[in-house]
Amino acid sequence: MSNAAAIRPGRPALPEWVRRLPEYLMIWVPLLLSAAHLVSFSLWTIWISFTPSTLIPVMGWVGLRNYTAVAASRNWQIAFDNLLLFGCAFVVLSAATGLILAILLDQRIRGENVLRSIFLYPLAVSFVVTGTVWSWLLNPGLGIQKLVRDLGWTSFRFDWLIDRDMAIWTIVIAAIWQSSGFAMALFLAGLRSVDADIIKAAQIDGAGPVRIYRRIILPSLWPITITVVVIQLQFAISTFDLVRALTNGGPGIATQLPALVVYDLMFQRSLLGRGAAAAVLMLLILLAVLLPYAAWRYLQRRRAAHA
Repeated sequence: MSNAAAIRPGRPALPEWVRRLPEYLMIWVPLLLSAAHLVSFSLWTIWISFTPSTLIPVMGWVGLRNYTAVAASRNWQIAFDNLLLFGCAFVVLSAATGLILAILLDQRIRGENVLRSIFLYPLAVSFVVTGTVWSWLLNPGLGIQKLVRDLGWTSFRFDWLIDRDMAIWTIVIAAIWQSSGFAMALFLAGLRSVDADIIKAAQIDGAGPVRIYRRIILPSLWPITITVVVIQLQFAISTFDLVRALTNGGPGIATQLPALVVYDLMFQRSLLGRGAAAAVLMLLILLAVLLPYAAWRYLQRRRAAHA
């Protein structure tokens, strides 16, 4: 029996929006609940940042006093300096590592699927596990330094984990190990999407591999590069669990990051107002990265629509 014959005579067809109502409910209800949760708690945090709250929220108004106190504190200044160093080094090195790995895998080498899985594996590991494992590897008494010295190189030193000037680079190393596979996956997708006819035409014209990459392939990866940079910057700004597990902000406060300052103020010093102010400052730093990216994507879509 056909579908038309199965429909009862005289029964009106349901409107499109009624038939798709379950789909809309499954998508929009969780999305709206998540958005309401995010907006409400963000507004609550902003309000708390202007109050004299300590252990518990209290009514009152202190203006920008919490913000000035946080900005003038040594912890925040060190955390902000570390964020600049960690963010720049991590984003540049992880993107470069991911691009190099993607270029190597794009050569259609044997065992590509196995290598791709190996490089992507760190994404499946939590940042706490990553920080813990790297804390063992970089511990002078347990990890790489002890192993090399046991092999006979007794003068070898690799004690960055307890060096105040070099400890921040241990976080950079662990973060690159964790995230370079993600950058590799995006870059590899971009490399595989380059028009092969253009590359063949360049080869016929006598262009070598270096020139092809410099003039054709790498410029076509520019949108993906911006996406990788923005996502990695977002991770760098909100990094907490990796630092907590790897260095716990030490030695001393040498590897403090803004997220650790928020945690310290709110949960260790019971300064809820100042902790909220530090969280709002983190949000402003994050918006300084995301809003230009959102504007750029909007302009790209408009340009593509009018093309």
